[in-house]
Amino acid sequence: MRFERLRMLFGEDFSKLEKARILLLGVGGVGSYALDCLYRSGVRDITIIDFDSYDESNQNRQMWSEHHLGESKVAALQEHYPEIIAIDKKVDAEWVEAFDFEPYDLVLDAIDDTHAKLALAQKCYKKLISATGSAKRIDPTKIEVSTIWKTHGDRFASKIRYELKKRRFSKKYPVIFSSEQPRVKVKGSFMAVTAAFGLTMCSVAVQKLLEK
Repeated sequence: MRFERLRMLFGEDFSKLEKARILLLGVGGVGSYALDCLYRSGVRDITIIDFDSYDESNQNRQMWSEHHLGESKVAALQEHYPEIIAIDKKVDAEWVEAFDFEPYDLVLDAIDDTHAKLALAQKCYKKLISATGSAKRIDPTKIEVSTIWKTHGDRFASKIRYELKKRRFSKKYPVIFSSEQPRVKVKGSFMAVTAAFGLTMCSVAVQKLLEK
């Protein structure tokens, strides 16, 4: 039985995963692994949104990228996860303002657009799980989960905090971040960290769903 081991672990609460509605924004090095983990965990009602296509540089860190060079990420992923809903769209602040988040139990933010992240926090913090900088690092044991206000060692998270304070936003929402100092200035990335970010995002999402 496909989900037998999960049912053994979660018992009757497994039905909460089967009934959940998830919105996943960004399916790159972090988001693609969050998607795979959620799908393998019994979550089927997943909507993914991304505007990008696969190129050769994605192959070191993104699920299925080696099989779909030049193709739309969301369209390619729908081939491997046929029950998901795929939307080819750029997630920016304007899109966030216009989109209806009400139908979803959780909103998973695996994008790197600062303005969109700020808009997401302000509009749907109660449902939000956000990831910050996973690039430039090599040690997945430095990954932590806390509120946005307790992140440390991550300049991207610091920038988000600063901008939220300027907007007089003081609510809490969970953030996956790394306290490891970046090793380089360029956007080097290592799958052991980016994938671990995605798997951690999935774990946080599953725990939240089980608590409902």
